[in-house]
Amino acid sequence: MLLRAIRLQALPLKTHNFRALQSISLLSSLPNSDPLNDTVHHISTLLKKPNWQNNIRLKSFVSHMNPHLVSKIIAFHSHDIPLSLNFSKWVCKQSTYCYDIDSRINLLYLLVSDNLYGIVHKVLVFLIKECFSSKTDILKLIDAIDDMEKIGFRINYPCYSMLLMCLMKLDMGLMTFMVFKRMVEGGFVVDGIDYRTIVNALCKNGFVQAAEMFVSRVLKLGFELDVYVCTSLVLGNCRAGDLSEAFRVFELMSKEDGCGVNSVTFSILIHGLCEVGRLDEACKSKENMSVKGFQPSVRTYTILIKAMCDNGLVNKACSLFDEMIGKGCKPNVHTYTVMIDMLCKEVSINEANGMFRKMLKDGLYPSIVTYNALINGYCKEGRVVSAFELLGLMERRHCKPNIRTYNELFDGLCKIGKPHKAVTLLRKVINNGISPTEVTFNILIDGFCRVGEVAMAIEILRSMNSIGIKPDKFSYTGLIDGLCKMGKPEKASVFLGVMVKEGVSLDEVTLTTLIHGYCKIGKTKDGLVLFVEMIKNGCMTSPHIFNIFLDIISKEVKLVEENAILGKMIKYGLVPSVVTYTILVDGLCKRGDINSSLEMLESMRQVGCRPNVYAYTTIINCLCKFGKVEEAGNLFIEMQKDAVLPNEIIYGLLVKSYVAAGRLNLAFEILNTMSQNGCKPSSQIYLALLSGILKSEMEGSSRIFSPRFVFKDIDISHAIKLREKFVECGGHLVDIYNFLILGLSRVGRISESEYLIQEMVKNGLYPDSDVCASIIDHFYKSHDYDLCLEWIRRFLGYGCIFSFASYCPVIVGLQSEGRFSEADRLISDLLKDADVENQNAITPYIDFLVKGEEPCEILSFIEKIGHRERPVI
Repeated sequence: MLLRAIRLQALPLKTHNFRALQSISLLSSLPNSDPLNDTVHHISTLLKKPNWQNNIRLKSFVSHMNPHLVSKIIAFHSHDIPLSLNFSKWVCKQSTYCYDIDSRINLLYLLVSDNLYGIVHKVLVFLIKECFSSKTDILKLIDAIDDMEKIGFRINYPCYSMLLMCLMKLDMGLMTFMVFKRMVEGGFVVDGIDYRTIVNALCKNGFVQAAEMFVSRVLKLGFELDVYVCTSLVLGNCRAGDLSEAFRVFELMSKEDGCGVNSVTFSILIHGLCEVGRLDEACKSKENMSVKGFQPSVRTYTILIKAMCDNGLVNKACSLFDEMIGKGCKPNVHTYTVMIDMLCKEVSINEANGMFRKMLKDGLYPSIVTYNALINGYCKEGRVVSAFELLGLMERRHCKPNIRTYNELFDGLCKIGKPHKAVTLLRKVINNGISPTEVTFNILIDGFCRVGEVAMAIEILRSMNSIGIKPDKFSYTGLIDGLCKMGKPEKASVFLGVMVKEGVSLDEVTLTTLIHGYCKIGKTKDGLVLFVEMIKNGCMTSPHIFNIFLDIISKEVKLVEENAILGKMIKYGLVPSVVTYTILVDGLCKRGDINSSLEMLESMRQVGCRPNVYAYTTIINCLCKFGKVEEAGNLFIEMQKDAVLPNEIIYGLLVKSYVAAGRLNLAFEILNTMSQNGCKPSSQIYLALLSGILKSEMEGSSRIFSPRFVFKDIDISHAIKLREKFVECGGHLVDIYNFLILGLSRVGRISESEYLIQEMVKNGLYPDSDVCASIIDHFYKSHDYDLCLEWIRRFLGYGCIFSFASYCPVIVGLQSEGRFSEADRLISDLLKDADVENQNAITPYIDFLVKGEEPCEILSFIEKIGHRERPVI
């Protein structure tokens, strides 16, 4: 008994109650009835016709054919084994009831019970091949083989050989060896292929010593030590983390009397080097590979490209991708997927989409991993319509979405503040037979907490328990964080108690979140009680919690308590981090003790803790606050000498301080330095400079001026002057235009905004999505949908990109006024602008995104999740 000999993991296996399936179809409700025999004869007649696989009548029969009927038809054709085998393969692909592994196993049982062993052996080989991608399925199949042996069935050599191959592919090395032992006990003799398979299986799991012992044994039987076996040993040593031994084997292979190496050997070594971060050596090995006469394969390049992507080396990854194409090595699906994932994370979603289109142009079929990576990229940027377009493309290309796909979509909907839509989508997902995971519910909990609907998040948590999904620490931490942000740490602590009761481990993040929640509302003592609990549970791995207490105490200007906390940190063996010192610097600044804060900077240097930008920011902020602009400027110069680049906050502090001191020329010098250092100014910096321009022209005026209302006070000449000064300082024109237009539109000055937009377009520039949204929102709030439509079409004409949140309210508004044709036309225009190729396919998703959902309906569904297996929409 193969599976019982070694149970690597407990799997919930279904009872093989194949008789129960007979009730599914009327055809099999009476196994011995005439209708069943008539059906068998009728289908058998169709099978005798040429090209029977394309017979429409046969396809209609087989679509709902259960295992019992299939076994009867195979028995009828038992004399023709090729036909029986082809029919069984075909039926497994076509029949609703023979698609999953359990139903296929039921078919095996029925064939064995009819003593059709010859056919069973052929079907079994086919089924093992079908399990090459699923550990769960192959273990179920092995369990079934054990059961069938009890009633006299014995698997033959081809079945054993295919089983070894399958287990090796699935990285189940120990199980492979146990099957081999069972094979030998059954009197079978392994051949060279099986011998290599077993060595490779053991090595893939890092069992190098076991593999070497096995090799020693089989060498005595007359087998040779060839390149395949030695390459497996190189792999095993790499997997075990022993690269020196892997190189030793490689050198032995490379000798004149050695078995030689091949491109696979090189690729395995390169992968091993990449795994431990030795990327330069990996690249050199690739070059050495070419010197030795082996061209790097697609796998070699993909390994290196992935390693570069994982280490954030985007340019090197792109160079390798271009190199492989230049050398005629065509990227495969995995290569493209790695590149798409990297471009989504490190570059832009548009670049990733371009790579995806290139992949389709090359005739490759994206995998579900490819689609998920791109959908995740779109959702991260809030472009959920494009994400749903990809979902539609997946379905049209027969790539079935999995729960990971939908989790990305749930997360995208939550990121744009639409967790209710995510729940509505969940309802459809469950109805399609896809089961949610704890990750699904954690996304929803976090989404509802983010929009302040903690009560709904709590209902989501309760529904998890009702369907047998146990909430994990992320579920509770998300909820605790949401409650703490609402200023309710007492209620959050209730869930901490639930975690303890349910046996969910408390980690540093959960406890720190709750402690921070107590400290924020002034209940430091309650936070200290939890802190003691952290010490008892050994949850402290970083000085973060100490930093929280230091931050709170420094704000309360309590020097003695600060020193006590610092002492405890050192007592528990935690080294104060740069964050710790920065908090102390901040505390000294709050007391107005600038000299001591500067001394603290020097102390940091002495203990080897280099001050970071935040430490300098704290002191510069303090200097500016007390009007010591010259000293702040000097510290600004000093930090750059220490190779610490100023951040946007420091630039902003200096600009505001110079403007306040009436030294506008120095403020613009800071802007010039900022541009040279490649730091993009914030809207606050633009606002300070604009205020400075207005203030300089109002000198001597008795009018009270407030920067808060600057866009109500300026005229267009002030805006143009800022634009000109900004260009002189080397800034990007598009940024200043967007700032000015956005500010003016938000205070209702649309005519001035329109003038600047026209100026912008004349310069070949286009407003960003925030500007578009602001102007459309202005007209939407006054229910002037005609002007909304006019501006949307103007923006589309300019080539502006809209976010879903911009046009969704307008569509809903038009529909609420009964202007459905205009709403549909707007949707069509927007989809066309977004380069949606198949608008009919994406329209249902647009309807789903636009349609409003009542919170009570969503809550009702959540409550029903645990009470119905398949909730109805």
